[in-house]
Amino acid sequence: MIHLQNSKDATKDSKVESLNISKYLYIPLLQHVGKSCDEVIIKIGDNVSKGQKLAQAHAKVYSPVHSSVSGKVIAIKKHFHPVIGVANTVIIENDFKDSTCFKQRAVSEIDSLTADSIRDIVFRSGIVGLGGASFPTHLKLNPPNKTDTLIINAAECEPFLTSDYRLMLEKTNEIIKGIELIERCLNVKKVFIGIEDNKPLAVKAFRAQKLKLNYKVAVLKSAYPQGGEKQLVKNIINKEIPRGKLPFDISVVVQNVATAFAIYEAVYFDKPLIERIVTVTGDCVKNPKNILAPIGAPIKDLIDFCGGFNTRPKRVIFGGPMMGIAQFDMDTPIIKSTNGVVFFSSIKEEEDSPVCIRCGNCVEYCPLGLMPCFIKLHADNQDWSMAKLYGCLDCMECGLCNYSCPQSINLVESVRIAKRRIPR
Repeated sequence: MIHLQNSKDATKDSKVESLNISKYLYIPLLQHVGKSCDEVIIKIGDNVSKGQKLAQAHAKVYSPVHSSVSGKVIAIKKHFHPVIGVANTVIIENDFKDSTCFKQRAVSEIDSLTADSIRDIVFRSGIVGLGGASFPTHLKLNPPNKTDTLIINAAECEPFLTSDYRLMLEKTNEIIKGIELIERCLNVKKVFIGIEDNKPLAVKAFRAQKLKLNYKVAVLKSAYPQGGEKQLVKNIINKEIPRGKLPFDISVVVQNVATAFAIYEAVYFDKPLIERIVTVTGDCVKNPKNILAPIGAPIKDLIDFCGGFNTRPKRVIFGGPMMGIAQFDMDTPIIKSTNGVVFFSSIKEEEDSPVCIRCGNCVEYCPLGLMPCFIKLHADNQDWSMAKLYGCLDCMECGLCNYSCPQSINLVESVRIAKRRIPR
């Protein structure tokens, strides 16, 4: 791990503001790991309510999608997607009436919910991991192995991003209620909330709360990528996740802090995952903000909400600068996994065909001990079996290999390509 300039000052003190200016919402049918929601249960011309289910799939691994506003379905077609380029998308014209189809549950009903009932609510609400991986959360709440430890990932180690930080300060008690629900599903003995030491107010906020369950706030060194699952598990409970394994293989479950909040809203208010906090920042933005944005809001609306640009951006990144993905169209929508949009006025000039000089930096800096240069070599040769042998599937795409490469080689992109091509 390394220390990076965190660049969070522009938004760390900015309270979350709600966005409600989007005339058109673009809701992709694939916002999760697993099968796309190809069974669309509405049609063009239908009027929908906020929170109404739009599509589902017949598969074990998937998460349904819902309307983030009330309005009229005007199209179902291919549209820009921030991760996979384009995807089937439901386009809704907002009527700004904010008509909802969910309501608050009684406390007595919540107290009587079984673990299976909570998992079912989480599934029906379309909740996925909000740390970026987008794995359907109901499956993580029912791991194949018995677990004894729950770790809440509140590190937010990516530079520029403060969406989780503001959530922790403004919704501390609600997050804790979400953690209690997770604990009921997993029946774990130990609960840790991992927070970096550059967020002392968040540490103070959680330590000041009193919980039914016994938990500990683990203050972590501010370093990148501290928020990786393997780093969290090692640094908090001193256990290593073996290569090719997942946390539940060593009796651990890791959930993002924003996911815990989404679970709280789903159980207490029957509210699907239809909005999330997004940090909009960068040297191009007039008024950087943390925005509670409806899923499907296009980038241009977020920028308008921030007062526009100081200068025209040369690069737009969904996510942080280390793990984020560059975008090319301002109509690209916010999806469930979008925790930030960063706008840069300048970019590092790169060679057309950079050549590896075998310096070994990517190997030295890789937090998982992989050899990214050799993964790229085999990916370029389309030798997917060798790419897998070198640990391609273990890579968490943190971007440290790109960051440390003096030739500015995009090693992470080669990893992503190999992951898609390796037979599962």
